[in-house]
Amino acid sequence: RALKTMAKLIYSKTKVYFRDQWVPFSQANLSIASSPVLYGLSIYTVFNAIWNPKTKKLNVFRLQDHYKRLCNSAKIMDFKDFSKQYSYQKFEKIMIDLLKKNRVQEDALVRVTVFVDELIAGTKIHGLKNSMSAYVYPMGEILPRTGISACVSSWTRAADNMIPSRAKVNGQYVNASLIKNEAILNGYDEAIVLDNQGHVSEGTVANIFIVRDGVLITPDKSTDLLEGITRSTIIELAKELGIATEQRPIDRSELYIADEVFMCGSSAHITPVLSIDKRTVGKGKVGV
Repeated sequence: RALKTMAKLIYSKTKVYFRDQWVPFSQANLSIASSPVLYGLSIYTVFNAIWNPKTKKLNVFRLQDHYKRLCNSAKIMDFKDFSKQYSYQKFEKIMIDLLKKNRVQEDALVRVTVFVDELIAGTKIHGLKNSMSAYVYPMGEILPRTGISACVSSWTRAADNMIPSRAKVNGQYVNASLIKNEAILNGYDEAIVLDNQGHVSEGTVANIFIVRDGVLITPDKSTDLLEGITRSTIIELAKELGIATEQRPIDRSELYIADEVFMCGSSAHITPVLSIDKRTVGKGKVGV
């Protein structure tokens, strides 16, 4: 119900950036014959804008890294060079203008999409026109901050040689949706997915960390995961604080004997995992 109310509010009141114009949310539409609709040919990123009530200002989290990820995703997918279409300075101005036009005074998320803007183009990519859209919406909770129950999915993470995991491609999320749907149908909040070698990869929309004997461990980049910006921030902070960290393959059985498990991402924030496949993680409480 809350999500429906939020969607109605977004739909009725916000301005969005769409094809180099500012338009009402309701007018930012794509044809049913467009490449993103028919083939999922679009890339995206989501970043946080955190409202500071004392200074009355928004702080945007690692915008330059999100821009770089869009550029890299475009390169991997053989879209037109995003950096030539949008310099970082131009990109930054559009995002700040988006927040200002919508008078955002709360924690929010901004979703930026670059899409193949062609009709009935078939499965082609190279040389086709690209456009960008961006809209803002309240942060909300994609996963309960108090902790979640998770399962190990029967689905396998799509391999990098199938759909590139380092590109944040909309079409990739068919895989994530099947994984999430299975988890929900079986009574879990979220799922953990394995790669085709049987190693832990990530959640449906978040990276994963475990703690064993005081060591912070996360799957390495060879496990078909998205190289998350929140993930890299946590690794950097842990090193600054002198916390032992490892990036390596994690076996499924390690999840069951971990002292702590948590997921992280721009939308998921940092979410504790309290149980996996009905096995209690640690003592089953946050911070214990």
